[in-house]
Amino acid sequence: MKTTELEEPELSRIIEMAWEDRTPFEAIEALYGLPEKEVIRVMRRSLKPASFRLWRKRVSGRKTKHRALRPEGVIRGYCPTQYKR
Repeated sequence: MKTTELEEPELSRIIEMAWEDRTPFEAIEALYGLPEKEVIRVMRRSLKPASFRLWRKRVSGRKTKHRALRPEGVIRGYCPTQYKR
């Protein structure tokens, strides 16, 4: 899927997922078909320059944002207490 084909709610959710520490880029790709490079483009276009730099610094090399870097025991994308009902 191309970023030009995304609706506003989808774009908003992608940005939200990209900011979340425990959501890997692979999860965004599985749901929306956007590889990491496209997510970076979306973030660059959607955020203010200072916010984008802060985000890039935050996610660069972060183990939880890249499934291949995660420890073997981590199989979920969020904390069990994150979505309380």
